[in-house]
Amino acid sequence: MAPRLFLVLLWAWFSFAPVHAQAWQCRTPAYVPRPALELPTSGEIRRSPVKGYTLALSWSPEQCRGRKHDPFMRYQCSGEIGEFGFVLHGLWPETNGPRYPQYCRTVGVLTREVVRSNMCVTPTPQLQQHEWAKHGTCMAKTPEAYFGAARLLFHAIQFPDMVRLSRQSERGTPLAAATIAEAFAELNEGLPVDAMRVKANKNGWLEEVRICLGLDFKPRKCPRRAKDTANSATVKVWRGTVKAAR
Repeated sequence: MAPRLFLVLLWAWFSFAPVHAQAWQCRTPAYVPRPALELPTSGEIRRSPVKGYTLALSWSPEQCRGRKHDPFMRYQCSGEIGEFGFVLHGLWPETNGPRYPQYCRTVGVLTREVVRSNMCVTPTPQLQQHEWAKHGTCMAKTPEAYFGAARLLFHAIQFPDMVRLSRQSERGTPLAAATIAEAFAELNEGLPVDAMRVKANKNGWLEEVRICLGLDFKPRKCPRRAKDTANSATVKVWRGTVKAAR
């Protein structure tokens, strides 16, 4: 798909969605390092037909727990460029079944300009390289088109007050995974609960919210997978230093 058409189609579907900035603001760094090259092994290359997409949103406080001084996570976790709530893990092409396409072609290292333009949604340069090499190469001809599409989708999402939700269990009512999905659905018209998967780690802490999209980039019902967190499962939300939404 041509990069311009790719973005126009996305904008058509999400132009009526209210854009909502997260309460904590990011300051794009003047200088960012270039990531390292990522090359797949021959066994990792899969060119399966694309049947839909997943927009993966990571809960940054959980990712950053105990990693404030990790140089790999410097920009996301140190507070140097801001405090993050949800960040963009990636936009992933899906197929029917588990063998989703990946590493569709070999690409070089992202330019600093591309990395810088995405630092306030995906504030880890090496993760950007990984997402482009593994997923973006199966969706777009250029990193600008791939990340541009991902940013449009990310900025179209209104985020619930996760601090308020995190305190629900402290008031004596367990927080279910379904409740987090419902909070997103209430704020985002056209995003049903069954188009989301809430992912918690083995200790029950929220890691990600994943939104399932069709080929038209409209939300669609997620296929259930064995490793998914059950809707009824109790989920804890690590707040870190994130402030409540305004």
